Amino acid sequence: MESIQQLLLDPLASGFMQRALLAVTVVGIISGIMGVYVVTRGLAFLGDALAHSILPGVAIAFLTRGATQSALLLGGLISGVISALSIGLLTRGRRLQEDTAIGIVFAGTLALGIAIISSSRSFATDLQHILIGNILAVTNADLIQIMLISAGILLVTFLLYKEMLIVSFDGTLAQTLRLPAETLRMLLLVLLAVTIVIGVQAVGIALIAAALVTPAATARLLTRRMHHTMMLSAAIGAASGIIGMYLAWYGRIAASATIVLTMTAFFLLAYLLAPQRGYLWALLGRSARRA
Repeated sequence: MESIQQLLLDPLASGFMQRALLAVTVVGIISGIMGVYVVTRGLAFLGDALAHSILPGVAIAFLTRGATQSALLLGGLISGVISALSIGLLTRGRRLQEDTAIGIVFAGTLALGIAIISSSRSFATDLQHILIGNILAVTNADLIQIMLISAGILLVTFLLYKEMLIVSFDGTLAQTLRLPAETLRMLLLVLLAVTIVIGVQAVGIALIAAALVTPAATARLLTRRMHHTMMLSAAIGAASGIIGMYLAWYGRIAASATIVLTMTAFFLLAYLLAPQRGYLWALLGRSARRA
């Protein structure tokens, strides 16, 4: 019993680990909630595209302001929001299919980011932290920023829950109710961009799409109602962050990898064992029908 307590408490003796655990918990909750919209609307590619679209802003912030987290966060936010609004405008009125617009913005911003990075040799060493995350470097100021931005996202999501729900599931009903569907869609894209930016420090550009999609996909296998899916997805995101941090601490592995692998493990368990929807449940049903 004492050894188990020691395993749990030893990492908490370090201040940087305490901040990291709190940060991944907050990021896991926000990513889990916003990820439900991504999965519901079939926007998994959007998450990956927006993650890469922050690269130009991060690169410009690095070259002009240095490698401070606040500067990189601001640069990423500006670039991510511009990209989200660009996708929203390109698809307005169905002039372009959503996946086509996402692909265009994704390719363009990624190329711009690479062009900016290639102009600075000193940026190469810092690029790894952007790609795979650097959660252990979170400072108190960074943590406060993450918590304030997350609180803002939660507040908007709570206040507009019904409207967002209708727009996500039934665009025709949204028009019938005279809801500002386009405005809500653009707002959702901006909220996703902001969520991605604050999540990049935890799991990096390379894996942020998984942090958005995997907990939400897991929760959808286990629940049916939207608000239940959001709560369970947030819980899975937070739990994966905490478990992943402990695995990274003791395994000497990149935290971003262990966090996403933990999310994947939760998904596989749900995929196999979820009541009514799980693969093994389906196999048992087939066997029973044959008998």
